[in-house]
Amino acid sequence: MISPLAHVDPSAKIGENVTIHPFAFIDADVTIGDGCEIMPYVSIMRGTTLGRNNKIYQAAVIGADPQDFRWKPGQPSACHIGDNNTIREQVIINRGFRSERGTYIGDKCFIMAETHIGHDSEIVGKSVLGNGVTIAGDTFIDKCSILSSNVILHEKARLGKWVFIKGGTRISSNVPPYVVMAHNPVAYYGINSAVMARKNFSAEDIDTAAKAYRHLFQTQTSVFNAVKRIENDIDPCDIRDEIVNFIVSANYRIAGVRTDIDME
Repeated sequence: MISPLAHVDPSAKIGENVTIHPFAFIDADVTIGDGCEIMPYVSIMRGTTLGRNNKIYQAAVIGADPQDFRWKPGQPSACHIGDNNTIREQVIINRGFRSERGTYIGDKCFIMAETHIGHDSEIVGKSVLGNGVTIAGDTFIDKCSILSSNVILHEKARLGKWVFIKGGTRISSNVPPYVVMAHNPVAYYGINSAVMARKNFSAEDIDTAAKAYRHLFQTQTSVFNAVKRIENDIDPCDIRDEIVNFIVSANYRIAGVRTDIDME
């Protein structure tokens, strides 16, 4: 199912039951897993690996050169796409060069039209990126997160699990798990309770997250002290530990929290 009007480099590795439509471009050093469908005018560039059952829509560019002055042509770089992803029209995903794996997108992501994903970014999987989302290099998005249309994620920002970012929001710091963030400047907008409830989180889990974030976002104290209050106020559990561990690993730098309150 490879159109004679597509360009497929002889060295590319093509799996079984792959469909490549007319005018697609498949570069050298590309691997395409079983069951993928590559629509017209898609470009899959060298150093890219696609897993199984991905569908790439018209005019997307997968594995484009890194947009970073530190990368030099000929320097090793890579882009890895997992299984069962949908990548819509005119999406651009840059290869990464700062690790052997490079840019990494896991399984079951839905990436809408005109989204850009920068070099060395990691999207763990099962996430939705709306139309026109812009993700800079060296970012991290944990599983089951949603970024609405035209969200901007700045370099080195990190998003926790089950995060929902409302449309047009700019994120330049770290967003802890289970929250909704909105507006510019970015602000805490509550717990992602609607999605969590649909995905079988218990009412107790949702209440635990809300209680923890009241200490972080709704009191006039430092992030450091908020963490201490969370640890003292909430019994150890997976939700509490996920929140605390994220904040500590982010060096207490959290989006939507005042930065003029010193750690005590």
